Amino acid sequence: MKRKHSQTPIKKPTYHGEKAPFFSPKEIIFRSNGRARVLRISPKMQVIIFVLFMAVAGWSFYSYHFYTRSGSIINRKDMELDMAKDAYVNLIADFMALHENVDNILNQKHLDSQEVEDYKKKATVFEDKIKNIASSADFVDENTLDQKKDLSAVILQRDVVASERDELKKQMAQMEEKLQEINNAQLDVFEKLRVISSKEVDKLRSIFSEINVPLKKHGLYFNPLANKRDSKGGIYIPEKSVINDKRIIDKISQIYKNVDDVEYYRQIAARLPLGKPVWSYWVTSHYGTRNDPFKGSKATHKGVDLASRTGNKIEVKAPGKVVRAEWVNGYGNMVMIDHGNGFETKYAHMNKIYVKKGQTVKFNEVIGEVGSTGRSTGPHLHYEVVYHGVSVNPMPFIQAKRS
Repeated sequence: MKRKHSQTPIKKPTYHGEKAPFFSPKEIIFRSNGRARVLRISPKMQVIIFVLFMAVAGWSFYSYHFYTRSGSIINRKDMELDMAKDAYVNLIADFMALHENVDNILNQKHLDSQEVEDYKKKATVFEDKIKNIASSADFVDENTLDQKKDLSAVILQRDVVASERDELKKQMAQMEEKLQEINNAQLDVFEKLRVISSKEVDKLRSIFSEINVPLKKHGLYFNPLANKRDSKGGIYIPEKSVINDKRIIDKISQIYKNVDDVEYYRQIAARLPLGKPVWSYWVTSHYGTRNDPFKGSKATHKGVDLASRTGNKIEVKAPGKVVRAEWVNGYGNMVMIDHGNGFETKYAHMNKIYVKKGQTVKFNEVIGEVGSTGRSTGPHLHYEVVYHGVSVNPMPFIQAKRS
């Protein structure tokens, strides 16, 4: 028999410079006691070993990352749990403190006793349930709960005081707004009063200006302030004023001054012969130069002739004293009244005289009747106004309107 020789696979020669595959066959030679052993690792085995190595490395990395992340999550959850426990304890303490505060309020208020007792019973039952829950929770310490309850009571009281303070501030602000509105309304009222009083003063002054027009033509002038004296005195007693607004104080001062002026001017005007001596009349002869009714030539007329019906009443337009009440040539029945301040009035051609010499007469008092006595062509009142002995035009006095 022929001996068969085993054929050894012919290795493909490797040339220098040619790049070998990554998982090319590998040989590991072990030498021991002069003998050598060769461990051949095929490409397939290398792939398996590499895959196993990467799997172990990946699993190790994942385990490490998961362990680290889990630790942080657990820590965060522990913190949240602690916060929840604290919040739970605080809630119980807040309720207990609120219950005590409400209980105190109910005891102070005059409420229906039965309703108060019902509320207290319900609140006590609810509080007992909370205490039972708190006692069953091992993380709730009774001492801690009492401390937190006391702290909550203090905080609650502080919040109540702060709330009342804020409400008080709000009410104060509203009150200040109302006071400002009232202050503005007062300013408006005082301004109107000031304007009215100023107009009244101006009106009275205009009367004096009007009657001074005929006086000035004779070189005369009536000064209403001539007799005014600023005579004052007395001990000083400071007034305690509750008004702090200078604008209001100034307006009140001006009003007071205007009122004083009005009162003074009215007193002066009351002494002047202002107004119509007869109610119904028409002017038949003016003051000054005229044609004489009997001779027809130019003549001076010292008054005005006010034609009226015989018997119509003649009134005096200012208080005074009768200095003449008699028959006077040319004037007929004539009355002359002294009003003071240099003013006199004459009433002539009267039908009847009701007053006597030396008699005191009042404003609007009837002193006689319209007639046609003396040098007269018909029933009328010859009316004169005399100032310091000089006859002046009476028409501004007749037409003046008293305030």
